[in-house]
Amino acid sequence: MATVTSTATEVAAQLEARAAAALPAATAVVRHHAMLLETAIKAAASGRPGPEARTGDYRRSWTSEVRTSAAGVEAVIGSNKPQANRLEYGFVGADSLGRVYHQPPFPHVGPAVDRIAPLFVAALARIADGGDAR
Repeated sequence: MATVTSTATEVAAQLEARAAAALPAATAVVRHHAMLLETAIKAAASGRPGPEARTGDYRRSWTSEVRTSAAGVEAVIGSNKPQANRLEYGFVGADSLGRVYHQPPFPHVGPAVDRIAPLFVAALARIADGGDAR
C-alpha cells in the first residue's frame, strides 16, 4: 500500500502570505521609481542640452501620481504644458496659426526613462524573487 500526501494547504498559505506582502512592496517600488523618473525628467528639462529653463514653469509642470487598483499599481508621470511634445520630439512646419518653426528636439523624457527603467525592473524582480526591493 502506498500513501500519497500533499502539502497543498501549506503551499497555498505561503502563496497567500507572499501575495499579501507583494502589493505594498510593489506600491512602494512604483512610488519610489515614479519620483526618481519625475526628478530625472525635471533635471533634464533644466537647460542645455535640453530645453531652456527661463522661468522654471515647464519644469514645475511635471508631476507624478501613483494609483492602486485591483489590476495592480501604476504611476502616471506627465506635464500639463502644451510644449512638452514639441520639446521632446521637435517640430518642423507651420502651426495652427501659420507660424513656421524649425525647432530641434530636446529629448528629456526618453533619456530619463532609459536611465530609470533598469532600476525599476530590477527592484520588481527582487520582489518577485521574494526578497527586499531595495
